[in-house]
Amino acid sequence: MREYFDKELRELNNQLIEMGSLVEQAIKNTVGILLKGGENGIDKAVEYEERINSAEKTIQNHCIKLLLHQSPVASDLRSISSALKMITDLERIGDHAIDIAEMSVYMLGKDNIYSMTHIPEMAEKASEMVTLAIDAFVSKDTELAKRVHDTDDVIDDLFNRVKDETVEIIHGDKDLGTQAIDVVMVAKYFERIGDHAVNIAEWVAFSITGSTEFE
Repeated sequence: MREYFDKELRELNNQLIEMGSLVEQAIKNTVGILLKGGENGIDKAVEYEERINSAEKTIQNHCIKLLLHQSPVASDLRSISSALKMITDLERIGDHAIDIAEMSVYMLGKDNIYSMTHIPEMAEKASEMVTLAIDAFVSKDTELAKRVHDTDDVIDDLFNRVKDETVEIIHGDKDLGTQAIDVVMVAKYFERIGDHAVNIAEWVAFSITGSTEFE
């Protein structure tokens, strides 16, 4: 019985890794649309969102199956409950990725002011945080998880800089006001992606140590 349960836990682990990989690819695709343009990327963004949503349902069903039909011990319960929490955050990151992609396509052809703000840096940092959070899960590494947690202050600071910079842009050219507001919205989505990456890191820590706190 235990051998079968361990096999199911390994399958759950593989499903989470696959979902995490989809989320990483979705962010990469979105950043490409944002910084390089290209309407074709939106079709890929929609595809990623659908696959991420499907993966979430598959993992939910797997977790429920393990809880109902097996007899998990305390450490198993931590792993399963952490998985359920993590897929919620991964799904939300996928939602934010397509939100950014759709806004980026909407802004194609307009004066691009992303380069005048810290948006590219925010995109890079948010993507890095998600990748680190997934790597922390795969390697069961609390130090990597802590790095994600510590990086949150960086992305929060970048978000505040973007807000300040867009105010200056509006003062300099009021015709860019509408786009400046869109840029703040994009920045907010990246800031939220960072928050969800931190949540994942905390649940990784919980699955290993039983606590979401970092020393």
